[in-house]
Parts: sequence; structure tokens; C-alpha cells
Amino acid sequence: MKVLIATEKPFAKVAVDGIREIVEKAGYELCLLEKYTDVNELYAAVADVDAMIVRSDKVTAQVIDHAKNLKIVVRAGAGFDNLDLEACTANNIVAMNTPGQNSNAVAELVMGMLVYGVRNFYNGKSGSELMGKKLGLLAFGNVGRNVARIAKGFGMDVYAYDAFCPADAIEAAGVHAVDSRDALFETCDIVSLHIPATAETKQSINYDVVGKMRKGGILINTARKEVIDEAGLIKLMAERTDLKYISDIVPDADADFKQFEGRYFATPKKMGAQTEEANVNAGLAAANQIVNFFVNGDKKFQVNK
Repeated sequence: MKVLIATEKPFAKVAVDGIREIVEKAGYELCLLEKYTDVNELYAAVADVDAMIVRSDKVTAQVIDHAKNLKIVVRAGAGFDNLDLEACTANNIVAMNTPGQNSNAVAELVMGMLVYGVRNFYNGKSGSELMGKKLGLLAFGNVGRNVARIAKGFGMDVYAYDAFCPADAIEAAGVHAVDSRDALFETCDIVSLHIPATAETKQSINYDVVGKMRKGGILINTARKEVIDEAGLIKLMAERTDLKYISDIVPDADADFKQFEGRYFATPKKMGAQTEEANVNAGLAAANQIVNFFVNGDKKFQVNK
């Protein structure tokens, strides 16, 4: 059994060493393809592997065509839009992610960006405090729960809406459940996005929705850029000079957003999971999931059907 780590942006050495230990202890062979610059290198590397671990690397239908023995691919991270799920399913390949492993890293980034935002991006001018502010979480999964935990330490009043999480589960976590996305935006001073990019959510955060926010509202996006209707948000920010947008994903319309100096910030590249701890956690989880799949038939984290 051969397992490939294919990472254009490599795991930390400690993560690779840990993955190797898990894979080789199970009696499998580990192969590495790091810092590759040509997709043909990936095509060659997947030719005879049974399993593959990737980070943000794209596993396209073309990659899968070259991977005749591939039975499982694991995206080390929560998102999995870099995996062609239809092609995986068509070729009887199990696709998985590693939910929860990056959650604390993303949550800490949310709070760091939020402090940066309420203090006017450290421009020397007087800002505001987070204590007593109402923070809204759009989706209450692993990341949302960690944001809530940290935010309560700041003395924030935390609200959440999640169409797939029962209100009593949200309330049990010490968070106020609201009954709709619009109610969340109407209620809160700050809204943090934790929704995936799906057919239903793409461009759903638009002019009308964000326009419901209170005066001085802040929108934080560590999810996906596709969930934002960028044209609508730009139009709204031009009309409402009190709003701020802080993103962990550079928008397609970054140049247009930059006109809102002092009210817009985006990280140069996606930073949510960029910690040593998250890097290691996700890599080890991916290796364990592969071993459990081959040994026990475990498909718990499968994301394709």
C-alpha cells in the first residue's frame, strides 16, 4: 500500500515525520511530492499510489485519471473545494477532509483581526472595545464554537444562526440562538462568517443582508470569498461609511475595496490554518483516517457520495 503526500506548500517537518510514523507503523509506504511547480509532476507521482494527502492542492479529474490505483484522498483541513468530488465518486475514490483540526487556529485569527479592526487597524486613532459588543456567528460548527469560547472571554455577547444546528444545541453552549440569518445581521454589531461555499451560499452575503447591520457594523470573513457578493458589498460600503469589512481571503475586487481606507483589510494570503499546531494536527488526522479506512473501512469523514 502506497500513500502520497502531495503538497505544493509542504507540511512542517514535524508533521511529515508524524505522518510517516503512522503510515509506516501500519505497514504502508510513504512517498513525498513537495514544492512541485508543474502539474505533470503530480500526474507522475499519483500513478501508482493507493492513498493521497493534500493541503490546498487541486485534485482534479485530470489528476484522478492518472491515479489508477487511488482509493482515498484526504484534504488536510476543513474545506474541500479543491477536490473534484464528482470525479472521485465516478472512480470509486473516497474523499475526506479533517474537520476540527484547524478550528482553534481560525478562531484565534478571527479574534485577532477583530481587535485589529475595532482599534482602527492600529492607525493611532481612538478605537473601541469588544466587551459588551454583540458578536454574531453565521454557522456554529467547529470554528464557530471556538470563536464563541474565545469571544466570551472578551466579555462579548455571542449569538449564532446555523440552519443545520438545533437552537437548543447553540443555547447549551452558552450562545444565543437566533431564528434566521437576517435576524443575526439585524441583532449584532459584528458578524463572523463560517459558512461553506455551496450553491446556496455563494454570493448570499449581499447588499441587502449586510445592509441590515447596525451603525458601525463589522463583517469578518474567514470562510470563502465566494460567499460574498462583492459588487453589492462595495456599493453598500460606498453608501454607508460606518461599515468595515475584514477578510482572510483577498477578494477578486481587492482594488475596489481598497478605496475604503481605514474600513477594509484583507490578509495577503489565507492565514486561518497557518499555524504550526494546525499544520501538524491536520496532517496527523489525515494519516490516521487513511489507516482507519484501509484497516476498518472507516468512512466517517467522507465528503463525497
